Amino acid sequence: MSKIIEIFGYSRNQPEHIDLASLIQGQHCPYLKRRCIKVRKSQPDISIGTCSVVYGKNSIPVIICPHRLLERKQIFIDCLHLLTNHEPGNELHVVSEISIPGGNVDYFLVSALNNKVKDFVGIELQTLDTTGTVWPERQRLLEELGVPTEDNQSQSKKTFGMNWKMTAKTILIQLHHK
Repeated sequence: MSKIIEIFGYSRNQPEHIDLASLIQGQHCPYLKRRCIKVRKSQPDISIGTCSVVYGKNSIPVIICPHRLLERKQIFIDCLHLLTNHEPGNELHVVSEISIPGGNVDYFLVSALNNKVKDFVGIELQTLDTTGTVWPERQRLLEELGVPTEDNQSQSKKTFGMNWKMTAKTILIQLHHK
């Protein structure tokens, strides 16, 4: 059984509700509302589309795509308490990809009143990074769900791991520089 549990925003457990072949061909990310930006290095015209996997001896679900965190915009609701100067009646705005010295901030949640910023919080999205390749697992999932694949990668023994140290290093460096 494939270790991929979500592809292009859909759980492997709900395939009867969607046209999987069209989903794979469309390469659409429901969280970004455009083509998935996680592409194969060897074939950049193909989006991988893997949002989450199971990993480890206990098959724990792990999110591997930061855009997966955007579901229902819950992450912004969860950050409301960080706006200490926000008051009822203020407008809330989500602004993405703001360039600052040191890089881009993924999102800002802004509280404004009368077109003036009253408070804001920067939000960086970080999920676990993988080592190796998830492609054989992706292809295995497609075949398990009855979607034909054009390669024999589902038979590959290549696998993926979790790059815990790189993930921690990446977010710490990003937060320090920004």
